[in-house]
Amino acid sequence: MKILIFEDENWKNLLPLSYIKNTFELRCGYYTLFERIAQNFNGEKGLWVRDYISSLTKIKFNLPTNDENFIKDDIFIINGTTIIDGKVNIEEEKIFVDEYNNILYGYIKKETVEKFWEGNFWKFLSNLKENIKKEKVELISIKYPWNLIHFNGQLLKTDFENIQNKKIEGEVSGKCEIINEKNVVIRNEAKIHPFVVLDASKGPIFIDREAEIFPFARIEGPSFIGEKTQIMPGANIREGNSFGPVCRIGGEVEESIFHSYSNKYHDGFIGHSYIGEFVNLGALTTNSDLKNDYSDVVVYLCGSPTNTGDLKVGSFIGDHTKTSIGTLFNTGTIIGIMCNITAGGILPKYFPSFTWYINNKFMKGTGIETGIETTKKAMARRGRDLPKEEEEVIRYLYQETETERKEYVKRSRKKQ
Repeated sequence: MKILIFEDENWKNLLPLSYIKNTFELRCGYYTLFERIAQNFNGEKGLWVRDYISSLTKIKFNLPTNDENFIKDDIFIINGTTIIDGKVNIEEEKIFVDEYNNILYGYIKKETVEKFWEGNFWKFLSNLKENIKKEKVELISIKYPWNLIHFNGQLLKTDFENIQNKKIEGEVSGKCEIINEKNVVIRNEAKIHPFVVLDASKGPIFIDREAEIFPFARIEGPSFIGEKTQIMPGANIREGNSFGPVCRIGGEVEESIFHSYSNKYHDGFIGHSYIGEFVNLGALTTNSDLKNDYSDVVVYLCGSPTNTGDLKVGSFIGDHTKTSIGTLFNTGTIIGIMCNITAGGILPKYFPSFTWYINNKFMKGTGIETGIETTKKAMARRGRDLPKEEEEVIRYLYQETETERKEYVKRSRKKQ
């Protein structure tokens, strides 16, 4: 059966992480949400995403994307933010929804697709909810950025249970201390230097191929260290972390996700945060993740304050953003894509995409051309090119976010 993985209209609730990425590209546990679906469901796969990101999506996944011909068949549909642990057996046409009536997954017959398809995918989903049998289910569904952090520790443990070949295969120094060795996996070509502590007493530790853990680092489980990621000397990696491939992590990190290709090379604390791709955090960059009055953390999302319902929430940093030495982020801070932030005073809790923040005020920066050139240089340092499709997405977003950016710059000028 064909399988369609889709984004719904709630993708904006995952900003700034979903500006350049599809919602199902986000990471939680060992895998991205797409990888989880691909592992659990066999069959020809296609994707449906928002229009401006469709060309980039097609080259990333090499799958039919926003293709009407693909969906005009018997089809299994699944929301890319839904986490299903195991197989699903559906023998009748039905959709399954959450408590907010969002479609999580379902089986749709060809004649139903043809009947209710009107040329707009999100309208099609609405038609399905109004016209075919549906059932409410309780599943993990990633609706907001902080959900990724909330469920990360749980999935780190589940993912470890489900992997095969739980062995220590890499190069491990005899002077490395491993606590609860049966809960530690080290893949081939990984290297663990002397005086490293791997403490799996509270949860499993998985260290992927070609990862490198330098002397005097301490890693607590549950944690996932991605392929070719480096844990720097003296780092304190506390429980609940997921580091994607080709990151460099130093200092103290707790219950956070680094998507991939990002740097936190130096000291400083990052907790209960999601760090996007090709982000560089300057030395001593630190975020707060707990309010002094122990109340729920409120974040600025989609133009309005939103109560997360969580006691601990750190920062959510969009792709290609950079911070200076000594940057200190407030509890529950949202930072857009391609921002450039310098330390100084009490920082705001929201940074529009493409803004520069210097001397306690927002600035328009040096413009999109310089931003793209800097991005190309940063990616080249890690052996990556900026695809023209991604460059087009960045240019589109620069225009789309211009009004908001100008408003923040204007407010800063009035305060001078």
